[in-house]
Amino acid sequence: MKKEKYPYILNDSTSRFDFESKGPNGIIKKTVDYYKIGTWTDGSEVYNLAFGDWDETNNIINDLSRTDNNDRDKVLATVASTVIDMIIANENIAIYAEGSTPARTRLYQIAININKDEIEDMLNIYGYINEKWQPFESGKNYEAFLVTRKKV
Repeated sequence: MKKEKYPYILNDSTSRFDFESKGPNGIIKKTVDYYKIGTWTDGSEVYNLAFGDWDETNNIINDLSRTDNNDRDKVLATVASTVIDMIIANENIAIYAEGSTPARTRLYQIAININKDEIEDMLNIYGYINEKWQPFESGKNYEAFLVTRKKV
């Protein structure tokens, strides 16, 4: 993606990406973690995208925290960049994403809509609505999203 993003560090053994959000509330450690949750219709392994602030005390991702560091677009671009890196490194996978709240799912949908043309150059995008997956369409309110690498 061509948007400004933060540099991140990948832990290859765990498929975990760490980066720092920098803004008026200081430096906040963010983590994107991927773990297998199932299989997609084409046989691809499905990985869940877990994202949020890293809680040093409990060693967990806090996906309900609100940083308000005035860098939302840069953070979302960074998360999207990790999705692309995961799919490039693991050709036969699908990435599942759902916000921890309906508002966050809506935010993901807005980001997908803004970048849809660029995303669709390399990925298939699906939305979950009415208890089924369908190709992503602007103007629909999805409950979750899934992307797969386009087959060449």
